[in-house]
Formats: sequence, C-alpha cells, structure tokens
Amino acid sequence: MVPLFTSGRCLRCPRALLYLQQLAEELSSVCQPPAPTEGAQEPAPELERVQKKRRGRRKKEKEETDSDDPAGDADFVPSKEVLLQAEEEEGSDAPLSEVSEPELEVLRGQGGKTSPTGRSKPLCRGLAPNGFHNSIMAPVEKCSSLTCSLRDQQHSQWEFPDWIPLAHKWTCLSDSEAAPYLPAEEKSPLFSIQREGIEDNGVLYRVNRFNSLQPHAERLDVSFFVGGPVWAMEWCPSPEGSAAAQYVAIYCHGSMEETHSVAGLHGGPMLLQLWGLGTLQQEQGATNHGLSPVEAVLVASFASGVYWSCWCMLGLLGSHVHHGSTHACSSTDKAALAYAIATDHGCVWDMKFCPSGAWEPPDAARQHPQMSRLGLLAVAFSDGKVVLYALPHPGALHRAKRAQVKDGPFHKHVICKVQCIATLQVGSIQAGNVSECGQCFSLSWMPSKPHHHLAAGFYDGTVAIWNLLTKSLLQCMRQPDGSLKLYPFRCFPAHDHAVRSIEWCKADSNVLVTAGSDRKIKFWDLRRLYEPINSIKRFLSTEVAWLLPYNGVTVAQDNCCASYGLCGIHYIDAGYLGFKAYFVAPRTGTVWSISGSDWLNTVAAGDITGELVAAVLPDLAINPRNVKRSSDRRFPVYKADLLPCSPTGPEGAEQALPKTRRYSEMVTKSYIKFRDTDLRSFGNLPSREPMRRMHRQEGTAELNLDRLQLESLHKVRFSPNLDSQGWLVSGGQAGIVRVHCLAGLSSGVGHELLLERRARFSALHGAEPGSPRPAERSPLPAE
Repeated sequence: MVPLFTSGRCLRCPRALLYLQQLAEELSSVCQPPAPTEGAQEPAPELERVQKKRRGRRKKEKEETDSDDPAGDADFVPSKEVLLQAEEEEGSDAPLSEVSEPELEVLRGQGGKTSPTGRSKPLCRGLAPNGFHNSIMAPVEKCSSLTCSLRDQQHSQWEFPDWIPLAHKWTCLSDSEAAPYLPAEEKSPLFSIQREGIEDNGVLYRVNRFNSLQPHAERLDVSFFVGGPVWAMEWCPSPEGSAAAQYVAIYCHGSMEETHSVAGLHGGPMLLQLWGLGTLQQEQGATNHGLSPVEAVLVASFASGVYWSCWCMLGLLGSHVHHGSTHACSSTDKAALAYAIATDHGCVWDMKFCPSGAWEPPDAARQHPQMSRLGLLAVAFSDGKVVLYALPHPGALHRAKRAQVKDGPFHKHVICKVQCIATLQVGSIQAGNVSECGQCFSLSWMPSKPHHHLAAGFYDGTVAIWNLLTKSLLQCMRQPDGSLKLYPFRCFPAHDHAVRSIEWCKADSNVLVTAGSDRKIKFWDLRRLYEPINSIKRFLSTEVAWLLPYNGVTVAQDNCCASYGLCGIHYIDAGYLGFKAYFVAPRTGTVWSISGSDWLNTVAAGDITGELVAAVLPDLAINPRNVKRSSDRRFPVYKADLLPCSPTGPEGAEQALPKTRRYSEMVTKSYIKFRDTDLRSFGNLPSREPMRRMHRQEGTAELNLDRLQLESLHKVRFSPNLDSQGWLVSGGQAGIVRVHCLAGLSSGVGHELLLERRARFSALHGAEPGSPRPAERSPLPAE
C-alpha cells in the first residue's frame, strides 16, 4: 500500500486522480446544459474570455503550489492529458457559478429557462386579461388548484353530529330585555363614498343601527352600521359549490369610547351579531344574446379557453348583460342582521368557525326541537372562557321562535339568550381556576378533519389545546343545564407575555405558530414542545395569517417597535427553507388586522390610517429575494379619510379636525370619506390615482394620535368559501362594516373548480345549487 502523505508533502496517486476524473465526468454529464438547438446563438465572446482567464489563473496557482522538488515525485506525476482534462472540467464550472443570468440565457438559446434536470420552465410574459402581469397571476391559479385538492383530503361533509341547535335553548328577548345588550349609538357617523371612475356626487350618508345601504349597481360594495367599534369578525364556512347564503359573525364594543383592560378578567353585557350578505355567488350560464360584438367576443374567448380569466372581465359590461347572464359577482339583496346573541361574558377578542362539517342545507329535515345547523362558532371572551355555540339557520330559528316572547312587545330584530354547547377553560376538574391564565385573546381551530382540537392563547403566555370529542372524565364534565365543561389535554408556556395571535398550519396539523406581546414569533411542533422549531424576535406583532401553500406566515405589526421604513406587512419563513423575511407592503401606522385568501394567494390588511390594502404574493416556495418590483403586486381596496365638516355640510367647512378623543365631539365636526378603487380590472394600475396616492403616502402619511382615530380599521377578513372567493369584509372604529368584491383577481381555474363543485354538490344533495329556497331568505319582518 502506497502512502499518500510522505514527510508532510502530498503525493498524487494516479488511481485517485483517475477516480476523481471519472466522478467529474459523471457530474458534468448531469449538470451540463443541453446542446444548443438549431438556430441558437453561439457563446458570447465575453463569456469565452472570462472562461479562459479563469483557466489561466487556476493553472498558474497550480504551478506555484506544485513547484517543490518534482523529481522526488516522478512516479506520481500524472500525464499531461489528465491535467488538461482536469483543468477543462474545472473551467467548465465557472460559467454556472459566476456568470450572470442574462449570459446563461445566451448559452441556453432563445427558449424558456432550463432547470438542472433538463426540463424547460415556461416564461410568464405579457399581461393577463385583468391587467396584472402574468408572472403575478401565475401563483393564483396554482394556489386555487392546490387549495381545492387539499380540502378534498382534509375537509369533511359532517362532523359533531350530536351538537345540533335546539329550539328550547334559544330564548328570544323583548325590547326591554334586549336594551342592556344593544350598542349605544343608534346612528352612524356621516360618511360619503367616492368610487374610482364614477363622478362624486357629494352625498353624505347616515345609517341607522343594524341597517344597510343598497349594494352599488356596478361595484356591488355593501356598507352597514353595527353600532360600535368592530374588534372581532369571521365568515361562516359553507361547502364548495353549495351557492348558499353567506354570513359574517361580528362583535362590536357597546360604545364608541369604551375601553377594556387586558390585565384582569371582566364580564358584562355584549351582543354577538350574525349578518346575512346574500349569496355573493358568481352567476353562470352566460349567452351571447343581447351582447354587443365586443362582449360576444369576450364570451367566445372564454368558451375557447383563450382568456383564462375573461369571465371576471365581464364585470365591466355593466347593465348590458342580462340578469342571470353576468359573470361578475352579484348580490341583489341588502345586508341584514339575521339574529344576535346576548351574553354576559364581557367583550370578545377573537372568534373562529369550525372549518368544515358543521353546515347543513337550510331545508334539512329536522324534528322539533332540532333546527338545521348553520355552523359551530368558538368565541374567546374577556372573562377567560371560550364558549362554543351551535348556530341555526336564520329561517329555522325564526320559524321556531315566531310566537315566543317573555315580556313586552317582540323586538324587531331577533335577539336571543342562548345556552351554549360547551364551555372551555384552563385548569382541571380538581383545580379549575379561570383567572389562572387571564383573558383569552386568540383562537385557532384544527384545520383538518375531524377538527376535534381547538387551540387558544392567553394573557400570561399560555397556549391551551382542547380535545372537543374527549370522553375522559378528567377532561369533560356534564353541567346541570346539559352543556359540557371541557378542560385542555395540553398546556404549555409559549411566550413571556400575552399570546396575541395563534394559527394552525393548514398543511400539517402538528405545527402551529404563535405571536406574543414579548415581540416573538414562534413555530411549534406539537410532538416536541420542549422548544419551538424556530423563534424570531423582530417587532410587536398584532396578527398573523398562514396561507396554505407556504412554509411561513404573513405578519401585521405595531409600529411602536418597528424600525423607520420597515413598519408594515412581512412574510416570515418558519425556518425550514431558511429564507430571509420578505417585505410585502410598507405602512405608516399600526396594522391592526391581516387576512389571507388561499384561493387567490392574496393578503389584505387594515391599519390605523384607515387604508385597506391588498397584495398578491409571489410564489413563496421559491426564495423571494429575487422578487422585483413588489410595489406592482399591492393595491388599495379603499382609503378612509376623516375630514372636517360644518353643520351645513362639508363644502362650508374651513376649520381643522378637533384634537379630541371624545366621539361626541368628533362626530359633530367631521365626516368619513371612503375612496374606493375599481377592483374589476387592474389595467394601467401604476398610473391610476388610487395607486399614486398610496405610493405618496406609504411611510410618509401624517399620523395624528392626539385625536380619536375614527377612520381606523380594526378587522379584515377574506371569505374562505369557494362560492364567495374574492369577497372581503372590513370594519373599524366607526362601526361601519364594508364588503367588497375583488372581481379582477378571479381566475379561469377558480371558475372551472366552481362549476365542478356545484355539479358535485348537486349530485350529493339532489338540488340545483343556487336555486332559491324559502329558508334562505331573511326572516326579518319588513320595516
């Protein structure tokens, strides 16, 4: 055996060099770019010059290192042919590592990019029909398909069969009984709506409590007044393809100036509202009858598959398309308060619906006292408890309670005292102490079937997880009224302070993320809780959103701990891929809420300045450091401005806004002006006025904290349902809730999925999706 090291000097072994030569040939055959096709350009002269220069430098370095006594190593000096081959292979790696991407494109020819495996990647060139670049819209179609396939695996048709709403557990209140629970404000602040592309007529609106404006004929946006500042909001899930009426659960404070301490537990009267928004569906069956030639070409283009999102452009056609033939989102009914729940658990910090398996058709056959179930809702209260409600369809509740009144005349809105299904609290049967962990600030329902786990974050940094289907005598106890009291099967200290937001990973139910007031964001594997997967300390986070396809979360932040110019919305990788944070959008003030749409690969956020901004995310499975011009991906949905107003109207106003934090003083001297963006198309977006205004004010807008921020937005939520994908609801300090349709982001893949799901739903339930049912209409009497 010949030693490779003699007297401290490395001697070359011919066998070793031959082995390395063969290994290099195998690797170069895999990594070498394919031969140029016919018509491809020759390598650039500059590239050859770089390659020759690198070869000469490496050869010179090799001669300097191998200059000591070559005679003593004569037996081990390889032939010149071997050395030349080794140098050639070393030089062949230089273009792959040091040459820029445009130079590589010259080597690869005029076709699309080629991956290391030899498969070509299609280039996203040109503009999509909605005006965005195709590179921006490509991830939208990918996320729509991925979301649908994963929901087929993780969602179910029916869960929790024993938790059915019962009529005798819902007691309707009279006017005198409901009065303590109603919000104090009976009329909304003055506001006007200026829509892009439509002449502003300067009309000021003031909406009564629990009333709504008529949806706009073209833009379809809806506005209604709930009575107080909105701090919790959630969409009710419905099966894909059901074409069912859409509902939103909303909580608002009792008065405009009401404040709540987060340190100690407290209760009090509150009202949980359920609003019906209509079907919000995308109508099908367009024909060319009655269309202009341009409109007929658009319909024909969609039918042939030329325009992948041509159907959403038909929203531009307006009244020329007959009812039932439009492809734009439609909602002909005003928003209405379906019913409300009156409780004494204090304010609501968060609420979550069961993701699937809790909805059944409104006309489902149920024997009295059972009512058809709309959904299961978990609510986090300021008294430290989490309460589960089984919500009935409004029509079923109205029929069951038509003649039930305890005292005085029947209230014009259905307001009920409800016996809950279950109460969740920390501790155990032997040592149950609600005040042990403080108030509950955040909830997250397990996204995969059977959805039997519910996680909650508390004031002291504790995260508790309950098993909703447990039969253990140590975790479940039956109350005298028939409801359940559940205790967690797992608790762990996640943060040093309050857990402000918690989200389950939709792709893996063993992983969740928490954001705390200790400025940390932590990713947890529930199988090994002794330490987090990753812990990031950056800024004070207000809310997180975890979109389905990605290994990270988008985070909204408070500006109190943010560096100058970095306040806003960030995407943070969980640590598995090791990507650096991606700056989604800069904001001037605190971003109170953020929400993401798995169908549209889009996030939306509302901030203290009153701006609702949306951003189409890139494909974050790839390192986002190469994303260029991220400003082209975001756009304002609307901007709320607080303007001075004299008693005679805004035109006679010359005074400035009063520096007061009292609502009674602010509302008499100001009004809110909503500036809406036309969301039906994004053509020529950078030069449009809403975009120019947004770019001017990003990071430089004036933020006056000496007055009441009446225009502030506190909650934003994307619809999770396929039938109402693209609908966005938002609300804030003024108590005005607005609903918008992002019709321009709809894709051809989403339309195909909707048709497929409607056919499947029709086969399962034996009814035509979207057909009118008497039970789906609002049960409220005409005013």
